[in-house]
Amino acid sequence: MIAVLDIGKTNVKLSVATADGAIIETLSTPNAVYPAPPYRHHDVVALEDWLAGALAALGRRHVIDAIMPCGHGSGAVLVNATGPAMPMIDYEDEPPAALNALYRHIVGCYRERGSAVMMGASHIARQLLWLQTGWPDAVANATAFLALPQYWAWRLSGVAAAEPSCLGAQSHLWSAISGVYAPIVAARGWERLLPAIRPGWTALGPLSPEWAVRTGLPADVPVLCGVHDSTANFYRYQAAGMRGLTVISTGTWIVGISDETRLEALDEARGMTSNADPAGRPLAGALCMGGREYALIAGQQSAPGHADPAIAAALIARGTIPVPCFGEEDGMLPGRGGRGYFDGPPPESAAERRALAVIATALLTCHVLDSLASQGSVVLDGTFATDPLYPALVASLRPDQRILFNLDTYGVAAGAALLAGHASRTNPAPVALLTAQPLTLPALPAYRARWRRLAAEPTETPT
Repeated sequence: MIAVLDIGKTNVKLSVATADGAIIETLSTPNAVYPAPPYRHHDVVALEDWLAGALAALGRRHVIDAIMPCGHGSGAVLVNATGPAMPMIDYEDEPPAALNALYRHIVGCYRERGSAVMMGASHIARQLLWLQTGWPDAVANATAFLALPQYWAWRLSGVAAAEPSCLGAQSHLWSAISGVYAPIVAARGWERLLPAIRPGWTALGPLSPEWAVRTGLPADVPVLCGVHDSTANFYRYQAAGMRGLTVISTGTWIVGISDETRLEALDEARGMTSNADPAGRPLAGALCMGGREYALIAGQQSAPGHADPAIAAALIARGTIPVPCFGEEDGMLPGRGGRGYFDGPPPESAAERRALAVIATALLTCHVLDSLASQGSVVLDGTFATDPLYPALVASLRPDQRILFNLDTYGVAAGAALLAGHASRTNPAPVALLTAQPLTLPALPAYRARWRRLAAEPTETPT
């Protein structure tokens, strides 16, 4: 069995999975955010106590053969010989204006950094610059700056490493296209803080004696290097032998990763990114904060259960359009951050807001697919795919593509568990996919065309 530690922005999960990615049991805890000083942050030290208890509990019920960490791409921890040198920055915190100005001046060109400069402290290169300018002694005395999965691999094994998919996840430290560190690394003297790059499936070492005692696990349990969460989800389909596809991972972010998009077509203005798969090969990506958009449209009094397709059809027919972006992050829609509104008759009930939230995420998903010039198969994965209206709407909006979806909401953990066996896998991994069936919505083409026009006009406001 593989123990997969999945560090998300909102929650942290520890799952036990089989070698073929089937999830057996999961424990979870909130990933709490604490206010300044010194800045808004996560308490990774407190999280250790939960992890030790969770590993011990799962270890009593299952035979754990390896531990694989994974996590989002906007987290990193500065460490010294004994532990964290500074608290882990919450990537939604806003650095000082002077720091942001300096960062934009020195971060380099789009090809070197792999994505646009996004909100807050989204890029771990900006986090390291913030630490270096604000707390220079801590950085001077630090031994490494570790992306989130590799931080936990280091804590569990005592061995520090870097990994391609985490560096390629909008870190701005690495050019996934060129396969080299970005110039900002040498310019700021950060080379010594970035350990040797190892594949995510590599065993860094056995569980450290300290953690063997804390968890009761055998001392020879290997700790693997770890992987970026959305890349782990994409790997699940790579391991199944699928090629020429785009995977849409949904949750806090709508993340599209594709192996069919030409890297020359990457466009900073369209929110596109250059990612790396676990083997370090470049992949095209695009992302937007769809989960936040969903929550703001659905509202606090969100209707229970799934969205009603009949209500969605009525909203589309009458022309009630959720014009982005209701959240402050514009991402793929420059100038639209915080300017969201309802065009046409406003929603009148919680059920209508729920349906509009699903419509909005389907439209944003298609915007991601458009940016990636996706033409092959599409796999919808994650939280949104469990609402039947979402895959049906995406299929309705893209009638010329094969739209598949996965009802398993543990795609990241499944992909990470599969990655643990990468070096020894000889046959395609199993994966259960369903085919989305489009709805009959005569008003949808005109509705989408108006959404596109309104979403492309950052100065337009409701009348």
